[in-house]
Amino acid sequence: MALGYVRPARPEDAGEIARIQLATWRVAYRRILPRHVLDNLDEAFLARRWSAAVQEPPSGAHRVLVAVEQAEQSYLVGFAASGPADAEALAPGEPADALGPDVAAVTDLLVEPRWGRRGHGSRLLAATVDLWREDGLSRAVAWAFDGDEATRKFLTSTGWEPDGAARALDVDDMLVPQVRLHVAVPTEPVTEDRPGE
Repeated sequence: MALGYVRPARPEDAGEIARIQLATWRVAYRRILPRHVLDNLDEAFLARRWSAAVQEPPSGAHRVLVAVEQAEQSYLVGFAASGPADAEALAPGEPADALGPDVAAVTDLLVEPRWGRRGHGSRLLAATVDLWREDGLSRAVAWAFDGDEATRKFLTSTGWEPDGAARALDVDDMLVPQVRLHVAVPTEPVTEDRPGE
């Protein structure tokens, strides 16, 4: 089992979060998204967006957490971003109040592939769930690409299930299907550390 921990993201982490996002998307989504879209992603632009997300979140319940691998040196290896569900969490045609004020939405949960299967994803998710509980959120949703079996398998192994909602993102004139998963936020902390995530 890897030695690692999760902490809130700091402003100086924004560049590394952007690098992890870019590296992970280019590996995990290479068969899902058009290659030229992945090739043209701008790391500096992503870093600015992450800097704003860390320093100026829309609310106190919007958070970015990072996973750190401890060895001779410490490395940022993954991150999670979530907050109260907003319009981006809705399915097409769903009314604005469909999810309710007690629902959280995961916008990102990524572990760089070379650091995968070392417990970082599980730690990120567990820390995120603990914060949802503190914020009084009772349910959570997350969109996953239909072709992203790794993310869907990870989430379903921790109790998430498809809720029947689907959508297709228009990525440079290519429709990329997504499914929405949901889970009830446990009322008590989960101390179990799932190996291999």
